Amino acid sequence: MRDVAAGVDIGGTNTAVGLVTGEGRCLLSRTMRTDRHEKVDDFVRDLAGEIQQIVREAPESIRLVGIGIGAPNGNYYQGTIEHAPNLIWKGIIPFAQMVRRHFDVPVALTNDANAAAIGEGLFGAARRFQHYIVITLGTGVGSGIVVNGEVLYGHDGFAGEIGHTIVDPEGRECGCGRRGCLETYASAGGIKRTVFELLAESREASILRGMSYEAMTAQQIAEAAKQGDAIALKAFDLTGEILGMKLADAVAHTSPEAIILFGGLAQAGELIFAPTRRHMEANMLNIFKHKVKLLPSGLAHENVAILGAAALIWKDLQKNISTGVPA
Repeated sequence: MRDVAAGVDIGGTNTAVGLVTGEGRCLLSRTMRTDRHEKVDDFVRDLAGEIQQIVREAPESIRLVGIGIGAPNGNYYQGTIEHAPNLIWKGIIPFAQMVRRHFDVPVALTNDANAAAIGEGLFGAARRFQHYIVITLGTGVGSGIVVNGEVLYGHDGFAGEIGHTIVDPEGRECGCGRRGCLETYASAGGIKRTVFELLAESREASILRGMSYEAMTAQQIAEAAKQGDAIALKAFDLTGEILGMKLADAVAHTSPEAIILFGGLAQAGELIFAPTRRHMEANMLNIFKHKVKLLPSGLAHENVAILGAAALIWKDLQKNISTGVPA
């Protein structure tokens, strides 16, 4: 019988659920709608049903050893989701406790970027590192910081918000209520805003002209850049300049061995990696120059969030074994 952990990634629209082995192989996964549940109790009930169903459908004999959950504004210490802006349930939700009512296994919860950092450490590009940072470049900009092999949570569980460090105090409005956060420049929405600013400031021909903001995607911008579109290329260069500057600041705080980028925008490859790497080194304090690797995720893109969430359980089980604490 094979031991598996369930990985749950909660998004504003959809929630992904999967079963992950201790080697990081996703045996089975499925998705369910998040936004169709006005009451969190109803969502937890249906989520429990989905987990139970995929356990029954597993292609081999398995034993569920725990449930790891990645969620926006997830607090690892408390097992709570707190004031998540993209979820319809507001306030402080004791989410891990609610899931435990349906299962007799450990349940762990953290934010999605911290889950990704643990996943990279167990199964991905950070397996050989003890000090690293994972940056998620998606709808927002998340980050998980690992020091001495452990995620840095801070005193309240919310450390590591690099996406909400300030680039320009008078800059773009951010969903957090402030101005000029890195997220407003280096996210999928951020690069779209940059494209539209460049289009407004220039008469240069671009295949991106005529697209609405709502219709345009970061992937379309990347495709345009690959075709040599000057506006798209400039947008990536400006995004990399800002991201690289802020990553140089992050290096000064924790001196990581590597910074790993993943998410939709990171799928653009060298279009984002090359300018980010260049500007990170240009802004780096001398004692850190040329010491920090900038790497892509080592996790399978289609299952990255599930693997990261499940890694919470496998990480905790590893710690329990090493300290002699019963699982």
